[in-house]
Amino acid sequence: MNKQDIISKVEIGLNKVRPFLQSDGGDVRIVDLSEDGVLKLEFLGNCSSCSMSNMTFKSGIEENVLMEAPEINSIIVTNLTAN
Repeated sequence: MNKQDIISKVEIGLNKVRPFLQSDGGDVRIVDLSEDGVLKLEFLGNCSSCSMSNMTFKSGIEENVLMEAPEINSIIVTNLTAN
């Protein structure tokens, strides 16, 4: 499967959680997908400084992305808060 196909699958997973993020004034975007399956994301808007962003990542974003795109080996959020 090529990189663009995997990114399309990642977007499907992200689109499942975007309404919740956007309802709180936030969003998430794909920064990069490496050849070895490392996906880099960035929280946008209120999500970039929210104390709940780690939980949102683990229970929403990561779960949905990996369900849609099992080719992803790991996910890094470049600006994830350490709370």
